[in-house]
Amino acid sequence: MYRVKDLYERHGERLGLSLANNVGLNRRIKVPEVQRPGLSLSGYLKNHAPKRIIIFGMVEIKYLMDLDPKTRKERLETIITDQTPAVIIARRYLPLKEIQAICENLEIPLFRTNLSTMNLLSKLMLLLTEDFAPTMTCHGTLVEVFGVGVLIQGDSSVGKSEAALGLIERGHRLISDDVVRVRKKEGTYLEGSGVALTRHHMEIRGIGIINVANLYGVVCVRDQKSIDLVVRLEAWQDDFFYDRVGIEEKYITFLDIKLPSHILPVKEGRNVVLLLETIALNHRLKEMGYHSAKEFGSKVLELTMPKKKKSRREIQKG
Repeated sequence: MYRVKDLYERHGERLGLSLANNVGLNRRIKVPEVQRPGLSLSGYLKNHAPKRIIIFGMVEIKYLMDLDPKTRKERLETIITDQTPAVIIARRYLPLKEIQAICENLEIPLFRTNLSTMNLLSKLMLLLTEDFAPTMTCHGTLVEVFGVGVLIQGDSSVGKSEAALGLIERGHRLISDDVVRVRKKEGTYLEGSGVALTRHHMEIRGIGIINVANLYGVVCVRDQKSIDLVVRLEAWQDDFFYDRVGIEEKYITFLDIKLPSHILPVKEGRNVVLLLETIALNHRLKEMGYHSAKEFGSKVLELTMPKKKKSRREIQKG
């Protein structure tokens, strides 16, 4: 449940918010949307959304000041209701006494800010969209390899953290170990980050907890990264058929977003770190439109297809 208090504590400083009353901070914000009253102040309420945060800017304040007190109060009572999460006055204007009275009566938080109305609208919409974005947590280790966000998953003790440590030692970066928080961004891609408590830390069996930033430097860590592909490590099984060509693309779905997926069998003698680097580089090539496996398949097809015999006319022309 997202409350006005959460918005104020997380983003109050960034938005320059100051509380003009001290009520209703536990009110729930149900939608990540804000609005200026606009035509609603003239009495036209057809498209007015009562569950949105309301922002009063210079135009709205000056319009209200031109109305007589009775009309002003009536118009404000139609747009500020018990469903309104909060009211914000932009440009550091003093709240009109009617706005203050209605907010006090309905226990609606009232804020002021020195931001311009449009600046406040754009920033607040962006922050609310981010806070309301679908999220989930998953087990795995997220690393950045050659600019590619690789989520390493697998059963416990299969070697996820050790593989990630090997990548870090080769200059790649850690985002999160063990628990990865996944957030859907702009409805089109996923971003992974770590939990604040374990950020920049790894658990290595036989060694314990290590701080990667302290051991390898801050250049080897980052707080978040888009998740571009998923690699699942699993113990090698002799009776299992593993893909040796790679023409067929495999995917896994998180939060309705499809991600390329690979199964990487692990056994003694296999350089898992090198293989993970190769997967990341191959992914970058595919993103650039070059698919090695498909190109190889096309060449094989050309060599195995019977060649068409030339007709007598084609020979004469030649």
